[in-house]
Amino acid sequence: MAIGTARIGRDRYRTDIDLGSHRLVADEPAVLGGRNDGPAPYELLLASLGACTAITLRMYADRKGWPMTSVEVELQWRREEDGPRIVRTLRPQGLDAQQRQRLVDIAERTPVTLTLMGGVSIDTFLA
Repeated sequence: MAIGTARIGRDRYRTDIDLGSHRLVADEPAVLGGRNDGPAPYELLLASLGACTAITLRMYADRKGWPMTSVEVELQWRREEDGPRIVRTLRPQGLDAQQRQRLVDIAERTPVTLTLMGGVSIDTFLA
């Protein structure tokens, strides 16, 4: 189970995020009134998807004994007429064409990918 807490004070949009053993800062860029002290919320969303994708692909390649030396996952958040869209580009190194194509299939089934594509229920309470 993942647990996190986000806190904001009077520092405009700077938000301190406590994830137990890790701490992050989120903010908005200066053009939106923030100080750009950390990634914006959608950048954090992309970071989560990118990390999950890279980790899953590394695990898969290792389990298969493939000679993948690295994989880069580039992500873009886009607002299109039919709604928001994430464009993900994989750049695996050290693999043949068939192995590279298999990674595309695996990327479509990473845990964070499935969560984003399927949606998630959010229950909000006052304390």
